[in-house]
Amino acid sequence: MVVGELSQETDLLVIGAGPGGYVAACAAADAGLRTTLVESAEVPGGVCLREGCIPSKTLLHIARIVDEAAHAEKFGVTFAAPQIDVDRVRNWKNGVIRKLAAGVKSLLAGRQVEYLHGRAEFEGPSSVRIDGPEPGRVKFRHCILATGSVAKTLPETLLPRELCWDAADALRMDEIPRRLLVIGGGYIGLELGQVYAVLGSAVTVVEALPHVLTGLDPDLARPLVAKLSKQMKAIHTHAAFRRAERRDGGIAVTYAVHAEERTEEFDRLLVSVGRSPHTAGLGLERTGVQLGPDGFVVVDPQRRTTDRRIYAIGDLTGNPLLAHKAMREAKVAVESIAGRPAAFDPACIPAVVYSDPEVAWCGLTEPEAVAQRLDVKVTKFPWIASGRAVSMGRTEGLTKMIWDARTQRLLGAGLVGPHAGDLIGEAVLAMEMAATAEDLGSAIHPHPATSETLMESAESVLGRAVHGAH
Repeated sequence: MVVGELSQETDLLVIGAGPGGYVAACAAADAGLRTTLVESAEVPGGVCLREGCIPSKTLLHIARIVDEAAHAEKFGVTFAAPQIDVDRVRNWKNGVIRKLAAGVKSLLAGRQVEYLHGRAEFEGPSSVRIDGPEPGRVKFRHCILATGSVAKTLPETLLPRELCWDAADALRMDEIPRRLLVIGGGYIGLELGQVYAVLGSAVTVVEALPHVLTGLDPDLARPLVAKLSKQMKAIHTHAAFRRAERRDGGIAVTYAVHAEERTEEFDRLLVSVGRSPHTAGLGLERTGVQLGPDGFVVVDPQRRTTDRRIYAIGDLTGNPLLAHKAMREAKVAVESIAGRPAAFDPACIPAVVYSDPEVAWCGLTEPEAVAQRLDVKVTKFPWIASGRAVSMGRTEGLTKMIWDARTQRLLGAGLVGPHAGDLIGEAVLAMEMAATAEDLGSAIHPHPATSETLMESAESVLGRAVHGAH
């Protein structure tokens, strides 16, 4: 050990200060465990806070304001064309990140969590070395891995890194390119593509699969894709990226749509083709932690790895790669370490595309129910029958719910429309409590509100929806 190097022992070492890691550290401190948190980035909060969920939603909110102002004309209110000050937009976004990062630091400090800035690497199954401003070694009784995930890239031989953005690059908001190509039609690519489209870029999306938002119920995807098709220059499915090269006027990209090649020039390329678990450089080979064939860390219901001292949470443990999943896993892992009965067994995990309109869902989708040959009843409530949606001029929305045909228990729900991500929580709670159509249909909902569409969907099962079709 180098002279002057920090050496310490702790009950629980948490590696990674993202949504899972910092929640684990706080929960552990609350449980009376001496806790140390190690983070390699300059600020805590993880990819979600620094270059993911928070900055993207900040920019989507700005884009939504611009879009709503443009459409206010049909209400008789006209605004001048927006003037986009990229520097001020970027500064606002960065200010949100700084404020929330400071809040995370405050939460940790208030609980007396030892916070170390540096990169952790296992020396063995009970200690790590910290490389950072203050190098050191930490011995632990237990450890929680919460290092998250990294963006996937295309092979360097196919697309040199210098020619493209990943999501983090796009979220820096250094410029608004005149022509933007988005490679990948998942929710991240479409969210960022919508931001740049509204702010002035001519956006083209290429997706190799037959549909964008693969896996999403088509009924929920349809209103969003319809709006994106108007906002963007083009959305191509069955599209394969071929090659790209820099030219004086930009970047020449060749891609094939249904095997027919075409070449166009763009100013920027955004690659959004998924994420991989961040396990490289951790020294896991010096522990008993095993990775599955997909590269994710193998864990049990308590989030314990194959090394009994070490737990793993968040993106490391597999899909869905969502911050709120990591937060719940963090609490389960801490409860297990503290000797309390705990297991990660949610009835459902909600997912949200924070586009405009938003799309949110939980539990079974109709295609999944059909594939599993389940006896279900499907109810749909179009928002054109919602007084609140009509008053907002947002009647493209839909609420769709999947019910067990025999018990009338809720098995899944999805919404598309403004604030769908805020509304899905009711369906999540209903599923966790094994609620039936009678439970939701009898609960009084505020009027006028889009949350009434959940009640109306439930009443449709019972045959007494006043505003639904018969």
